[in-house]
Amino acid sequence: MTAIFLSSGDLVIDRRAQYARMLAEAGDFAAGAELMAQALETAPDWAAGWMMAGEFHLKTGALGAAITAWERAAALDPAGRLGAQMHLAAHGVDDVEPTAQVAYVEALFDQYAERFEEELVQKLGYSVPENLMALLAAEMERRGIEGFARGIDLGCGTGLMGERLRRVVSYLVGVDISAAMVAETASKTIYDGVEQGELLAFLRQEGRVADIVTAADVFIYCPSLAPIFEAVSAILRPGGMFAFSVERHEGEEAQVLQASLRYAHNGEAIRRGLAAAGFELLKASAGTIRMDRGQPVPGLLIVARKPDAIIDAPVSEDIAPGSVLGLSN
Repeated sequence: MTAIFLSSGDLVIDRRAQYARMLAEAGDFAAGAELMAQALETAPDWAAGWMMAGEFHLKTGALGAAITAWERAAALDPAGRLGAQMHLAAHGVDDVEPTAQVAYVEALFDQYAERFEEELVQKLGYSVPENLMALLAAEMERRGIEGFARGIDLGCGTGLMGERLRRVVSYLVGVDISAAMVAETASKTIYDGVEQGELLAFLRQEGRVADIVTAADVFIYCPSLAPIFEAVSAILRPGGMFAFSVERHEGEEAQVLQASLRYAHNGEAIRRGLAAAGFELLKASAGTIRMDRGQPVPGLLIVARKPDAIIDAPVSEDIAPGSVLGLSN
């Protein structure tokens, strides 16, 4: 988290915590946890300190001590920005309040914005935008679609997906929950407009309409996809496309909250959810979407389509058949 979360307000305690972190980074998590316990005796109301203590305890295998530390942090940070509630839920203790989920993701990416692309692309081998765009382009070519009039890039981040989508969209809007991400992206020329806001609230605003909606590495922070699928379907014009990625798991649950604090979704549940929202699934491609702590992260890249009206409407004189999907406003 940012310095405002890490500081206890006491330089001596901060130095002790930094030394504890150095010990942990060197692999001595037990010594780090012991030093944090000493620091927290002096600063028992330091929420970020309890978060660090929980992290070190978990690394030593002391799950009970980690849970106790996260419970202290959760009580001191009821808004949920530090992620204590997320850790507790990931280990089977309570559920995550929706407001805490949003607060955690917003804070996470606010502090991540400046180094987002370097961390994600260069260090983690992130390739979702180009691979998702390749799937989408193949489906466009198969249907003779040259481009889209209006597009929305959900969770636009710094524009990694948007800069690829820009080539085939006349008017493109990005939205992100993080104000820092929006500020970073607004300085670029990728989007015609960038807004800060929660995903569902944005989609449900009156007047929203699109011919293409994308969400690259966004749904990994969303516990339930059904409401999102319904909201996207509601704003897509007939024939509109919907392309997104998820981390995947093979269990029976529709989604699971992982120790990484990201959600993995079941492929069959996604298929059912898309069908329930009125989508036709065009392509589902399984593969590695990034690395995490040296391990490949399994994912799915999905391209779906909102079917045309059952009764074919006359082709607008403004559009050559099969050329550009949608009408510009």
